[in-house]
Parts: sequence; C-alpha cells; structure tokens
Amino acid sequence: MTSAEIREKILNDVVFMGLRSSIGVIFILHGMMKFNPGFANALPNMGLPPEMQIPIALAEVVPGVLMIIGVLSRLSGALLSIVMLGAIFMVKRAQSMTGDGGVEFDVILLAASLAIMIAGPGRISLAQAIKKIPRCLH
Repeated sequence: MTSAEIREKILNDVVFMGLRSSIGVIFILHGMMKFNPGFANALPNMGLPPEMQIPIALAEVVPGVLMIIGVLSRLSGALLSIVMLGAIFMVKRAQSMTGDGGVEFDVILLAASLAIMIAGPGRISLAQAIKKIPRCLH
C-alpha cells in the first residue's frame, strides 16, 4: 500500500468520525430540548398525543450518543432517518425547501443519517475497537 492510499484511508475514517460526531451532537441537543414540558403541549398541534414527548426525545438523544461513540451506528442511523422523515412530512409537512417551514436542514440530517446507516461508522469507533460486535451492528 502506498503512502497516498494510507493517507486516503485515514482521511476517510476521520471524515466518518466527524460526520458521526456532528450528527450525534445535533440530535442530542435537539432531543434534550424535547424533554421540556412545552414540547408536550405542542404535540397535539402536530397531530401527536402529548404522551409521545419522552419517546420522541429519547429517539433523538440515545441514537445521538451511540453515533458519537460509534456503537450501533447503522441502527442509530436508521432510527434517526425515521425521525427525520417524520419531521419532514408530519411536522413541517414538506411545505418548502427553504424559508419558514423549510426542510433543508432536515434533509441534510436525513442524508447524513442514511450515509452512516449505509457506510457504517468507519474505523475510528468503539465498535471497531471492540471487534466482537457483529459487523451488521457497527
């Protein structure tokens, strides 16, 4: 293997770690805000019962943490993709791409979650360090 190939592989791993970390932080921050009781009051306006507050918040926080550490990243990417599809089509009703009610940020988060789900966490992850976790769960 040439030094250029080694640098390219290292760069790919660093990129995936950065992508996982940024997605994880965004979802943790957004999920933590959903533990606020005001979010439960807003859920009926979105067509959801107030009892969904905790499951929705946990569906963002837990996968966000797992993304950062690089365990169950594919499963977390799938769950976060579902969350983002719900945000795009149920909450914002895909009104427009930009501006008020725009979904551009949601589409980027969806794409990044799908990329992690398909490609996996990269070699800089806890799952890679442990090696005993089945590859499909990385």
